[in-house]
Amino acid sequence: MKLILLGTGSPIPNPDRAGPATLVRTNTDNILFDCGRGVVMRLAKAGLVPPLLSGVVLTHLHSDHVCDLNDVITTHWIMNPVPSTLRIIGPHGTKHFVDVTLASLSLDIGYRLTHHADLNQGPLVDVLEIDAGTSFTLGQHDIFTGATDHRPVEPSLAYRISEGAESVVIAGDGVPCASLDELVFGASAYVQTVVRPALVQQIPSARLQDILEYHSSVEQAADTARRAGVKALVLTHMVPPPAPGSEDEWRALASAFEGLVVMGDDLVTLDLDTMTVTT
Repeated sequence: MKLILLGTGSPIPNPDRAGPATLVRTNTDNILFDCGRGVVMRLAKAGLVPPLLSGVVLTHLHSDHVCDLNDVITTHWIMNPVPSTLRIIGPHGTKHFVDVTLASLSLDIGYRLTHHADLNQGPLVDVLEIDAGTSFTLGQHDIFTGATDHRPVEPSLAYRISEGAESVVIAGDGVPCASLDELVFGASAYVQTVVRPALVQQIPSARLQDILEYHSSVEQAADTARRAGVKALVLTHMVPPPAPGSEDEWRALASAFEGLVVMGDDLVTLDLDTMTVTT
C-alpha cells in the first residue's frame, strides 16, 4: 500500500503546492481523499486519471478540500469510454454539495451532450453520506471512520484504510480528540494537517490567527502519533508552508514522536510496506 500526497497546500495559493488531496494506492484500488485545487493535474503527474479512481472520500466540506471535485467529476465522465459511476463518500452535507456542483456544471453538461453523439447521459455519481464510528466498503477495502474536532465545521471525519498488516489514517483538519486517538491507535501511518502557531502569530491578520483554534500544531500531531504508537507521522497542509531549508525545524517540533516524520511536499510517496519515502 502506498500513500501519495497529491496536494499539501492550504487556502493560501502557493505555486508549489496544490490543494489538500491524498491518494491511497493498494493492489486493487486507487482511493482519493479530498479534492483541493489542482488535484486532477497532480493525479496525472502520479500516473493516474479520474476514471482509474475507485472513489472519492471527503473529510469535510471546507472549500480548499473540495473545490476541484467538479474537475474530478467532469474528467471522470468525459474520459470514460462507457458510462461509469463515480462513488463519492463524505460526511452529511456531501450530497447537497455534489448536487449543487452538478447544477453548476449543467451548461457544460448540455454542451457536451449536444456535441458528442456517444455521450447519451450526464455524469453518473453515487453519493454516500457516512456517520462517524461506522464503516463502508470502497473497491476491495473496508474503510472505518472517526469524528474529528474541526468545530465549527461539523461534521468532519477521519478515515482508516488497511491492506494486510498495514493501515493508514487520513485525519483531515482538526485538533486532538478522543475519537481521533481511537481511530489512529496502532496504525502504520497517520496523516495530519498542521500549523506552526509561533509563525502564524507573527502574521498581522486576525483572520489568519483564527486558524489556530481548529488546526493541530506540529507538537499536538506528534503527541497523537506517540499515543497511538504509529510508525510514521505525515505532516501535510502546513501553515505557513515550510521555507526552504527549514524542514529540520519542523521535524524538531515533532520530537515527542520517535518514529518516522514525513514532511509533506506534493507527490511525496510513503510505501507502507517498506516505510520508505520517495519524492
